[in-house]
Amino acid sequence: MSDVVPKKKSQIEALSGARRFELLVDAVKDYAIYLLDADGYVSSWNTGAQRFKGYTADEIIGQHFSKFYTDEDRATGLPQRALDTAVTEGKFEAEGWRVRKDGTHFWTSVVIDPIKDPDDNVIGFAKITRDITERRRAQEEIERAREALSQAQKMEAVGRLTGGVAHDFNNLLTIIRTSIDLLRRPGLTEEKQARYLEAIADTADRAALLTGQLLAFARRQPLRPELFNVAGRIQGLEQIIQTSLGSPIRVTVDLADEAGTVEADPNQFETAILNIIINARDAMPSGGALAIAVGRSDGPATIETARHQPGSFMAVSISDSGTGMDRDTLERIFEPFFTTKELNKGTGLGLSQVYGFVKQSGGEIEVQSQPGEGTTFTLFLPRAPEGKCAAAAPTPIASEGLRTLEAANVLLVEDNLKVGEFAENLLRELGQSVTWAVDAAAALELLERRRDDFDIVFSDVVMPGINGVELAQIIRQRWPELPIVLTSGYSHVLAEESSHGFDLLQKPYSLETLTQILGSLRAASD
Repeated sequence: MSDVVPKKKSQIEALSGARRFELLVDAVKDYAIYLLDADGYVSSWNTGAQRFKGYTADEIIGQHFSKFYTDEDRATGLPQRALDTAVTEGKFEAEGWRVRKDGTHFWTSVVIDPIKDPDDNVIGFAKITRDITERRRAQEEIERAREALSQAQKMEAVGRLTGGVAHDFNNLLTIIRTSIDLLRRPGLTEEKQARYLEAIADTADRAALLTGQLLAFARRQPLRPELFNVAGRIQGLEQIIQTSLGSPIRVTVDLADEAGTVEADPNQFETAILNIIINARDAMPSGGALAIAVGRSDGPATIETARHQPGSFMAVSISDSGTGMDRDTLERIFEPFFTTKELNKGTGLGLSQVYGFVKQSGGEIEVQSQPGEGTTFTLFLPRAPEGKCAAAAPTPIASEGLRTLEAANVLLVEDNLKVGEFAENLLRELGQSVTWAVDAAAALELLERRRDDFDIVFSDVVMPGINGVELAQIIRQRWPELPIVLTSGYSHVLAEESSHGFDLLQKPYSLETLTQILGSLRAASD
């Protein structure tokens, strides 16, 4: 015999099923739940809808649901598109602004489901709307806080960058300034004069390297892409790599793919490889092993492989058995002036140069590291199309034969008065006849009147109005036989498209480099 007392029939259970469902829907206060007929007119209205839309059932039943939309949404036909989407796709879901009875706006999450008869004909729609204005505001606050944090981090990075630049350049300027002061002292021996002059020249080279590394990181360096064999370049660096690492570090090189060719700046490529090597050496102070491997690759796992053919990259992997890096360090290694080395043991720009070169060359870089387990850098450079082969390296022009230049008439184009004055004097010291134009328009006017008076055009790139590249293009079109040399310390035009096919002299340049390029142009035009 069972001890369970039979449950009495409740008042809810005594109601019809339709009435129970009506009460259920009406009891939901956080959602607006209502029915629309096939044309979008409201046919039912629950308490939740009245609570946050403001209309009573008597005020809204029989009205078109587009009444809740903004004027802009109605003008674009959004209400009808919502119903059409519900019919064709079986459901419409969206978020957007809606309007209350008092005219205020609130942000909603909307779901519209079609209601069908047994013959699959749409006879109406069930619409559920939720007021999520507070959630949206909270999300906006989070986004604002995130943006503020991002801006703060950017400012910190800018401060670190400018501080690093100022620190390094002030060190270099100190050497130059004091060397000049010492050279001015009376009675200085020739040996000391030579020493101080050498210090100035060496410091200028270091300053040029520093600016080059900064431009490389910013992907604003003017690259000189060439077709070259990756394995061949690595092979040519083996002796330098071994010397840089020292005997306590064992080096293995695997050139599995000796035919892989890329189109990039070979000098910047070699610099990037050596920068990684130096970092690997510093991570193995007691010795260790370093492995270099070259081969074809589909690219890093993060890249969209569908956009690339299999094996469309040449991958250069450099693995060391050093101390490795934790996650925080790994996330910052490409930041300019970030370094874990002791003071004055590194500028923190080497890996920035690697990052900038690879990205500007259209490639990718991947780093894998764990504390105590070493590090692997992998550079992915786009492989040159099949059939393109690396050209033989050009035979260098003997610099001794260019020490004395054949006299030529040079049209100098430079808008900076101090730089122009210095360049004019420098060219005259080399035995050249110089006519100085302060901008491209003046240069073109001179060429129109006196084309036969000039043998070479020597032009800066960054100038107001017509820039140097545009000037060179005009000259090549109108006077194709006239040699042109462009010179620049930095130009976004050159950074985006290398030298545009013109000879480029990168500032700061040496007297020997200037002599070489002028001599080679004169030899080519004779």
